[in-house]
Amino acid sequence: MEREADLYPFVKAFLEAQGYIVKGEVGAVDLVGVRGDEDPLVVELKLRLNLTLYHQAVTRLRLTDLVYIAVPKPSGRNARRALRENTIMCRRLGLGFLTIRKDGVVEAQCDPGPYLPRRNTSKREKLLREFHRLEGDPNSGGATRHGIVTAYRQDALRCAMYLAETGAEKGAIVAKATGVANATTLMRDNHYRWFCKVETGVYDLTPEGRQGLVDWGESLG
Repeated sequence: MEREADLYPFVKAFLEAQGYIVKGEVGAVDLVGVRGDEDPLVVELKLRLNLTLYHQAVTRLRLTDLVYIAVPKPSGRNARRALRENTIMCRRLGLGFLTIRKDGVVEAQCDPGPYLPRRNTSKREKLLREFHRLEGDPNSGGATRHGIVTAYRQDALRCAMYLAETGAEKGAIVAKATGVANATTLMRDNHYRWFCKVETGVYDLTPEGRQGLVDWGESLG
């Protein structure tokens, strides 16, 4: 399919099978379908998903609630993700979403209509926990030159700073001194390779940990 016009006959046949009378290029609209006394149905055709297509479709909502976008079905490595994300976008905007396979089969990914997403309470609480745990605003303007600063990273930095001053120490003492309640677990898991176990429950800094203080130390303010 090299032209938008190549999509038209497949979408037309799809809608006619549902009882619509279909005509193309009616005014500024790519395709209009009428069925009895129902509201008209309009479809905007494009060869690829882009912001212009969404702008056009949202504008058509001034004419009718039955607005679809139609594109060739995405293919390639990221096709599934693109399909999922654009279906969510259409539902958010109240649009319908049609995709046309290479064999001409039209698939309705979603139909127009109001959409009220279900709140993900656990993700919301996780977001707020991270917000409150972060000290300051270390990622203002985007990531630092070494990457995103997380609350976990800041906890690791607190432990590393303490060990840099005191030398090897018990995890329980590090936890009490730094306020990082899970200091022992954090140093044991050692995600950043900043810590090494000296003996049971006792940890020290590695060379990577000292470099981490140089690279990330400013993120604690």
